[in-house]
Amino acid sequence: MDFNSLLQQAQRLTNETQTSEELPRVERTISQVLEATKELHSRVTQTGAQDIQAHILLGSKGIDLPKISQKLESLNARKTFEPLDPIADTDIQSFLKNEKENAILSVIEEVHKNSFLNAQKRKWEHIKSDWRQEKMKLMNALVGPSQNWIDIQKLPEQTIINETFGTRSCLNRIEMAYAREVYDYNAIVIKGAFRPSLVQRFAKVAQSFDDPKVNEIWEIMKYMVDVTPVSRNRDPMQSRQHITQFVDQAKKYLENRYKLYMSTIISGNLREAQRGGVPSIFNLVSSFVGLTFNQGNCFGLQDATIEGKPLWPMVYYCLRCGDLQSALKCMQMGGAGHEDFMQVLEDKVNKPEQKINSKLEGQLKLHYCNKIKNSTDPYKKAVYCIIAGCDPHEQHLEVAKTTDDFLWIQLSILRTDVTENSEALTYSGLQTMILEKYGEKHFNAGEQQHLYFQVLALTGQFEAAIEFLSRTEKYRVHSVHIALALNEMFLIAGPRNVQEPLLSVDIEDPIPMRRLNIARLVMLYVKKFEITDPAEALQYFFFLRNLKDPEGRNLFLVCVSDLAIECRDYDLIFGKMMPTGVPAGGLFQQFDCVEFDTRVAAGMVAEELVRKGMFEDAIKLFDIANMQSQSLRYLSLMLSQVVHQSSKKGSLRERLSVLASDFSERLRGSRIECEPQVIATFNLLTELVAFFDYYHERKYQIALEVLANTKLVPMSMNDLEECISNFKRLGGEICKVYPDILLAAMDILFSQYKAIKGKDTVMLDTGRDSQLQHLRQKAKALTNMAATVPYRMPGDTNKRLVQTEILMH
Repeated sequence: MDFNSLLQQAQRLTNETQTSEELPRVERTISQVLEATKELHSRVTQTGAQDIQAHILLGSKGIDLPKISQKLESLNARKTFEPLDPIADTDIQSFLKNEKENAILSVIEEVHKNSFLNAQKRKWEHIKSDWRQEKMKLMNALVGPSQNWIDIQKLPEQTIINETFGTRSCLNRIEMAYAREVYDYNAIVIKGAFRPSLVQRFAKVAQSFDDPKVNEIWEIMKYMVDVTPVSRNRDPMQSRQHITQFVDQAKKYLENRYKLYMSTIISGNLREAQRGGVPSIFNLVSSFVGLTFNQGNCFGLQDATIEGKPLWPMVYYCLRCGDLQSALKCMQMGGAGHEDFMQVLEDKVNKPEQKINSKLEGQLKLHYCNKIKNSTDPYKKAVYCIIAGCDPHEQHLEVAKTTDDFLWIQLSILRTDVTENSEALTYSGLQTMILEKYGEKHFNAGEQQHLYFQVLALTGQFEAAIEFLSRTEKYRVHSVHIALALNEMFLIAGPRNVQEPLLSVDIEDPIPMRRLNIARLVMLYVKKFEITDPAEALQYFFFLRNLKDPEGRNLFLVCVSDLAIECRDYDLIFGKMMPTGVPAGGLFQQFDCVEFDTRVAAGMVAEELVRKGMFEDAIKLFDIANMQSQSLRYLSLMLSQVVHQSSKKGSLRERLSVLASDFSERLRGSRIECEPQVIATFNLLTELVAFFDYYHERKYQIALEVLANTKLVPMSMNDLEECISNFKRLGGEICKVYPDILLAAMDILFSQYKAIKGKDTVMLDTGRDSQLQHLRQKAKALTNMAATVPYRMPGDTNKRLVQTEILMH
């Protein structure tokens, strides 16, 4: 190839390069290209493989790595917050400069340190709050009683509600039936009428559930509460230990059940029973013993027979049915040889309230120890133990074939008046045996909840029985209403502090008694439906009206307050304030009484809302609580934050504006006890609401007229002194919004200035110049006002005002 063809190809390539827009034109000679190549080669050989790869990667993205490296190297390497270098004492200028920089650095360091400490403090507070909530949930889930008093702070618990429910009730058929009875009962209590028995009412409702075990539970409670009314001024725990009627009622229930059982057996075997004569317990027992015992199973039975039936089974079953007279008749028919026993039995029949002759009882115990204890007749041993109260450790397994039999024998042999050295079974001893010695495992409580509840309730351990029943989903609703019914009769012993666990032990109580925290039980039950059914929730909270929280507040009001804050439907609970100044409607009004009313409850909720920072909700509730001064105070505080904003539909400013308008209309003709400063601030803010509304609607002239009436800003230099004097009397709410007032007023003046300035005129219009000059004077008064008032304006307020004034000249 010759040089001519090579030249032509080079020119062609040059032309193609010039027409291409993708590549920049290279204007380098061959020697320059060679020099650049050598420089690039030397640079590449000096760096490692990783640097080469970095160059290639960043170069493909359009980044010049060498240039960035040069810029980084040129930066000042001194760290900003390093201590400054010392200087000579004679260099005043450098000394002052260093002092200034040191002061700035120290402030920055202090702020950084405080911010870090505050962040740490808030973090730990949040962690502790979460742990307290978890601790509360764990304590609520405890299945066993606490052995000590545990102090747990009351905290609101999160409620998880299925959003698909909407407004549908969370109460099932059983819960709703109980809730209706609760409502009817509370209505009677509020009216002050005679209180019916809640146990009887709930037991009647339970019959509609078609559950024999639930009916049996309520039947037990009907027997156990049929005692002399307990004084409300006495501790229920002490009353229960000294009232023997609980033992008598428990025995009565077991005896009536056994009579029903015997009648059922006989009815199924009428031919074999051969029952005849006048219906009586003696004939019933005789027929039952005739069915149970025959010649084949009378082995070991002793002494005579009665009409062909063994004596001691006849006596035992008469006692088992609670008929001492029939038992005495059996002994009389049995012949001689048991005079002491018959005498004791006769004394029990004729003098039931009188204490048994200790001498006779001692002789029976001695006779039992010498002869009866080793007897082969189990019924004879059981009868002696029941009548004389001896040998409390004997289980009588051959006689007591069911839990009812065992419990009845134990109730029969216990004694209330015992000495320290005696071995008699006491009421406390029986309770300890049932609750602690045998416990849930012995009675298979996991499978037979109603049975374990029965033995606890019949031994007077209502608190432990209710707490046990409340652990199961099936019986929880019944346990809550049993607790409510007994609490209304002052039969439930509560803890000293409502923050205690559900079941707790007080060291001053007799062993093994427990105390039931009915407040916690009710609140845990209501938590399920309090959002969807607030009316029913209030009815259950009403049962807590006689309790106090650790701060001494009425627990009913505390629960209502928590519910109101959680559901935030204040109109439903407390009613709506009418233009007449009287709240109308509201679920709480039905509970108004001497101790508390709607106003007290609303005020309590409002104060809690203020502590939570929910001022908007607190304003309405303070109004319902007849605390209009507080309403105006917080309404002014809220308005001052949004009054300068434009009003948008659904915004906070719109809601507050409507609220302020309602207050102004209602308070116009009335007089409230409030500080004049609060009323003056509120009135000024309502006028500013109108001013900013007109301002954002561009109704400038009306806005200026409203602003002039407030006397907040000068409309001329002559008004400057008066406005400054007025400013000194303003509250913090108005001062906060004052810069926005000045800026809005200046913007109005500038808009008017531009409108007048922009009008087309052919001849000199002296009126226009006068108007422009008047606007300039107003603008000057505003800038002077901003510079004179004793209030620190935001950084750019004065600057913007001055710039606008300059534009108007």
